Amino acid sequence: MTDTKNQAEQATIGASGAELAGSAVAEDLTGIDATTGGPVVGTRPRSLWTDAWYDLRRNPLFWISGVLIVLFIAMAVAPGLFTSKDPGSCDLGSARHIPSNVHWFGTDIQGCDVYSRTIYGARSSILVGLLATLATTVIGSIVGLVAGFRGGWLDALLSRIGDVFYAIPLLLGGIIILYTFPNDTNTPYIVIVLKVVGALALLGWPSIARLMRSSVLQVMPHDYIQAARALGAKPGRIIVNHVLPNAMAPVLVVATINLGTYIAIEATLSYLGIGLQEPAISWGVSISDASGLGYVMSAPFMLLFPSMFLSLAVLAFIFLGEAAQGAFDPKRH
Repeated sequence: MTDTKNQAEQATIGASGAELAGSAVAEDLTGIDATTGGPVVGTRPRSLWTDAWYDLRRNPLFWISGVLIVLFIAMAVAPGLFTSKDPGSCDLGSARHIPSNVHWFGTDIQGCDVYSRTIYGARSSILVGLLATLATTVIGSIVGLVAGFRGGWLDALLSRIGDVFYAIPLLLGGIIILYTFPNDTNTPYIVIVLKVVGALALLGWPSIARLMRSSVLQVMPHDYIQAARALGAKPGRIIVNHVLPNAMAPVLVVATINLGTYIAIEATLSYLGIGLQEPAISWGVSISDASGLGYVMSAPFMLLFPSMFLSLAVLAFIFLGEAAQGAFDPKRH
C-alpha cells in the first residue's frame, strides 16, 4: 500500500511538473501569463514603434500610398526611367495633338510632349514639398521642444510668437510674400524654389511647434524622465535619449500629411503665376499653361494628366499620414 501510494504521488508530481514546464514554455513564447493575463516577468514589451509597424503592415491603405509615393519619388529622381523624350523639345506644328502612340498624353500649346513634362514635373513639385516639410519640421520641432522642456517665460514667449504666425493663413501668406519679392526672367531656378520653400517654412512651423510642445508636456511627467534627472543626466542627454524618441511620432505623422499639402500649395502658387514659372517644369506650371477656357474645351488632356498626377501625389501622402496616425495612436496599444 505504501509503495502504491508513493508511486501515485510521484505520478502526480510528474504530471504537475510537465504541466508547469508546458506553461513556462507557453509563457516564454507569448510573453503573457496564462493565469493572470499580464506580462511575464523578464520579457520585454513591444515599443510603440514596433506596434505601429505591426499595424501598418496590416493596413492596405499604407501599401497603396507607399507604392504611389515610391513611384513618384522614382519619377523625381530618375525621370529617364519612365520616358526617353526631352520635355523641352517642342514642335509648334504638333501643338495640341491628341494622345497617340507617339505622344501618350498628347502635346501642349507649344507642341511639347505632355507625358514627358508630367514625368519631369514630379521633380520640382516633390522637391518643394520635401524641402518645405523638412524646414517646417526642424524649426517647429526645435521651438516646441525648447518650449515644452524649459517651460516658464520662455514657453510663454515662444508660444505667443507662434500664435502670431499661426494666425496668418498659409496660402494667403505665401501669396503676399511671393508678390512682395517677385521673380524675373533672370532669376535662377534654385532661387525660385527656395523662395517658395521659405514662404511655406516661415508660416508653416507653428503647427509643428504646437504639436511637439504638447507631446513633450505629455512625456515629461513619466517616471523614466524623473529617474534620469535624479541620476544627474544633463538636459541634452535627457532630450536626445528620452524625450525626443517618445515625442516625435505624432510630429512625423503630421509632417507626412503636410508634405502633400505643400505640394498642392506649390501647384496653386504656380497656377497664380507667383510660384515656379517657365522654363521650370512642374505640375503646377503645366496646369497653369492648360487652364485657359479654350484649351480646356479643345484639349482637355493638357489639364487632365498633370492634375491627375498632382491629385494622386497629394492623396498618397495624406493617406500615408492618416495610416500612420492610426498606427501611432496610443489608445490602440
